Amino acid sequence: MSAQAKKRIQELIGIIRRHNHAYYALSQPRVSDNEYDLLLAELRSLEEKYPQYLRADSPTQKVGGRAAEGFKTLAHIQKMLSLDNTYSIDELKDWDARVHKGLSGASLSGYVAELKIDGVSVNLHYESGRLLRALTRGDGQVGEDVTRNALTISAIPRVLSGRDIPGLIEIRGEVFMDKEEFAVLNKTKDDSGLALFANPRNAASGSLKLLDSSIVARRKLSFFAHSLGAYNGYRPSGQWEFLSHLKHWGLQVNPHSCFCREIEEVIAYCAKWQDRRGSLSYDIDGIVVKLNALSQQASLGFTLKSPRWAVAYKFPGRQATTRVIRIKVNVGRTGVITPTAELAPVECSGVIISSATLHNFDEIKRLDIRESDRVLIERAGDVIPKVVKVVEHGGRKPYTIPGECPACSGKIVKEQIDNVGYYCINPDCPAQLKRALLHFASRKALDIQGLGESTIDCLVDRGFIKSLADIYRLRLEDLLKIELFKDKKANNLLAAIEKSKQRPLASLIYALGIRHVGEKAALTLAQGFGSIDKLMRADFEDLVGIHEIGPVMADSLADYFNSSQVKKILQALRRSGLNFIAAKNRLKSAALAGLTAVFTGELKNYPRLAAEGLWRQSGGKTSSSVSRKTDFLVAGENPGSKFGQAVKLGVKIIKEQEFEGMVK
Repeated sequence: MSAQAKKRIQELIGIIRRHNHAYYALSQPRVSDNEYDLLLAELRSLEEKYPQYLRADSPTQKVGGRAAEGFKTLAHIQKMLSLDNTYSIDELKDWDARVHKGLSGASLSGYVAELKIDGVSVNLHYESGRLLRALTRGDGQVGEDVTRNALTISAIPRVLSGRDIPGLIEIRGEVFMDKEEFAVLNKTKDDSGLALFANPRNAASGSLKLLDSSIVARRKLSFFAHSLGAYNGYRPSGQWEFLSHLKHWGLQVNPHSCFCREIEEVIAYCAKWQDRRGSLSYDIDGIVVKLNALSQQASLGFTLKSPRWAVAYKFPGRQATTRVIRIKVNVGRTGVITPTAELAPVECSGVIISSATLHNFDEIKRLDIRESDRVLIERAGDVIPKVVKVVEHGGRKPYTIPGECPACSGKIVKEQIDNVGYYCINPDCPAQLKRALLHFASRKALDIQGLGESTIDCLVDRGFIKSLADIYRLRLEDLLKIELFKDKKANNLLAAIEKSKQRPLASLIYALGIRHVGEKAALTLAQGFGSIDKLMRADFEDLVGIHEIGPVMADSLADYFNSSQVKKILQALRRSGLNFIAAKNRLKSAALAGLTAVFTGELKNYPRLAAEGLWRQSGGKTSSSVSRKTDFLVAGENPGSKFGQAVKLGVKIIKEQEFEGMVK
């Protein structure tokens, strides 16, 4: 049996590699997603049963674990140069004239025009067809080793396939995130009160440098190969042939690349994609033009910074230049610290621009923006002003990140998931108090009906509420001083505030607005620790020992409960009589013991958490994602993507009525 398992593992690895090649390189999938998933599941099952046959290059090993400490730096074999830019058709023609002059009258081998993907440059180093390392561009000579994260990208093969594979080759390309994935990621971050990424390129760069490659895998990054670095045992005639070889080896190449015999065809290609770039699922910011023949590339050579045989044509934008008066920071209502450039007023696309977002501090560092710099700005989508690049430094020192919150002088912490966001963690910070109050009073939190946005604005602006705990100090005479309130409305609000004291512990934990702690995590924490006091005393190991509580959430909880302001608020809430202890969950039965359910859509008779609680009280388990281990999908109205996943995996789908019968 062991010999048969070894043979089947080898067969499956070969089959899955061929399917990967057909899907990513040829864009011609030969099997359905479900068939592919079944093959991968069979391989994983055999490897778990016979670990002695687990191979490092197995398709199941695409996703790694957490890297130990940061990223080491390694040298590229051949330096990664940047391209010279052209910004007009005339400049592109001038470059073409220099190419002809450099070739001393020899016949032009043609140009290869490629879409300039707005992503992150990566250098893949293969030896004997196996990926040895993946490096970022870095300074061109040395880059960061992001191999573990690169291997989570399906379009980057661990092993090259096909014929004529070089003994050594560096393959350069662009890691990027498409617009849809970017929108989903930023929506998730926004829902969690996290700093948003500036653009898909920013998101791809931040994701590629995460320490936890399992998170990188969930980001669904993409990759297009486009350039040749060092190589031996291989020599294509030109760029066009090289792109063809890349596809045969299993790498993904942009399908819109074009061979052009002369510059007029290149110009037509540039005009075409300048008009059509909005139709693409990913961002491009221009066209890269390369002389085709490698022999002619060698003849032209390089400058100190760029190849003479290639150039980037940058699409014109709605741009203007102006001066950065100062860089100021704002505190959002979720505590995120956002830098903004205050600009000398300038007209751009018919609008006077006096400020531009800088998105986050990593973006300031990447562009090296300083006060008094002259900068190029652009109205992204003709709406949002942003700084594109520095035109001329003003001679001052590089910008330094503030050490404390500008609104309250409280502690700020750096977000650990993406390492781009900084936050004020003081819940009494006046810049974020209103948002915190709105969340605290929301239906899924302490459900204080009548404490809506307009009421909160009045109470905070008039000085009646200066912290979360002040809600429970409100008196009837205070409310009647506000135009919004008459006797009935004031009494109803006070009654709702009093009723909120009896809300379960999970609702209180969620209401506190701890970063990364959503509704489900709050329930998990309440069940795991049983009281606020035990949760406050929990150390890192205690926290990560709870199922579904990861290191990022554990660090966030520690930061929150170590705050002196938080301790004062919790003491005040305790004195006000809020519920700090979880009710004991008694098992109704063991009828569903060992059965896992996932819930999707809107149930008519139950909030999601209540339904999940009923399932667990009957001995079952719940999960947030559908897998082959899922026993039931409970589907309400308007089910989401989990429904399709359940259908694909053959998971049994039940409606609300069936669910009720199972938990009674």
